[in-house]
Amino acid sequence: MLFHLLYQFLYRSFGSAPDSPYFYKVLNVFQYVTFRTAWATITALLISLLLGKTVIRKLRDLKVGQEIREELSEEHQAKKGTPTMGGVLIIGSVIISTLLWAKLDGIYLWLALGATTAFAAIGFADDYIKIVKKRSLGLTGKQKLLGQFITALAVFGVLYYFTSYSWNLSIPFFKETANPDGISVIPAGIYLVFMVFILLGSSNAVNLTDGLDGLATSVTFIAMSALTALTYVGSDKRWAEYLDLTFNPSSGELTVFCGAMVGASLGFLWFNSPPAEVFMGDVGSLAIGGALGTVAILTKQEFLLPFIGGVFILEAVSVMLQVSYFKFTKRSAGVGKRIFLQAPLHHHFQMSGWKEPKIVFRFVIAAILFALLSLSTLKLR
Repeated sequence: MLFHLLYQFLYRSFGSAPDSPYFYKVLNVFQYVTFRTAWATITALLISLLLGKTVIRKLRDLKVGQEIREELSEEHQAKKGTPTMGGVLIIGSVIISTLLWAKLDGIYLWLALGATTAFAAIGFADDYIKIVKKRSLGLTGKQKLLGQFITALAVFGVLYYFTSYSWNLSIPFFKETANPDGISVIPAGIYLVFMVFILLGSSNAVNLTDGLDGLATSVTFIAMSALTALTYVGSDKRWAEYLDLTFNPSSGELTVFCGAMVGASLGFLWFNSPPAEVFMGDVGSLAIGGALGTVAILTKQEFLLPFIGGVFILEAVSVMLQVSYFKFTKRSAGVGKRIFLQAPLHHHFQMSGWKEPKIVFRFVIAAILFALLSLSTLKLR
């Protein structure tokens, strides 16, 4: 919105002439995606900080309090009643900031915003049913997966019918796969299965990570920061050719979207840091995971996503291992056994006696290492 007003209208109308006033000339800076990404980050951060207290107060007035499972520790039980569904603050900040600072004529940008909003709607429905309607389970697992699948199908449909999206797989360490017409091209139908796996996996992985004060928010900030850098270099022809990335100029404005997500996460962390004043709820975690997966698909970074969000993957894998091993041992030995004291992984360490801030800080260190690893692959192709 600001780009179209300040650059396309004011600068081109009054600032492009040699003798135009300096005030109009300086508006030329709005054409640069790096400038707009920086300010999208700042804007989302400020919106989160300025509206945070109001949103928390409103959630408290609505009695939207977190329910805690009985088997969790006393430290966790103390959080019962803390306002949740704070993810509306994150998503609202991202949408407003993106609309202000991005070019609004790219279908990739609208697809990322639409997918994020759709995943947020699924999470909102789950939170609303669970907390407001007092139905302990919220949406059933099948209902959640159905909503996520429909969203993934919609993303695929838009790419298939309305874009020139390349159905190739860009694999780290193999620069030949960066060629959109190379041997890595696969049928679109098979790619749909891959896309569904990415979107459902990423959204649920973030959802599983959201269990300790500041954990999911901190890891999101780090992962989105890395994805912002990767999105930018992939949309710049010079960098893409130099680093052997799949060049896609249509993904340029996604950098602004990613920057807004970084700022919104950092602003929400102000209120979500231990002891948390608010939790993001499923409305936030499903939306963040959906945004990560969608941007990874649009920028051809699907195979880097496990590195970018390594902590999210570890959390999801710990749950899958725990459930699978429990079912296997129950079926084979008659008694279900566990690998971890409790899953997801952060609860295992909590049950082992680690204090919550120690777990969060150590997971943040791991997230930084994963992010650096993802960025290091740029020079290993």
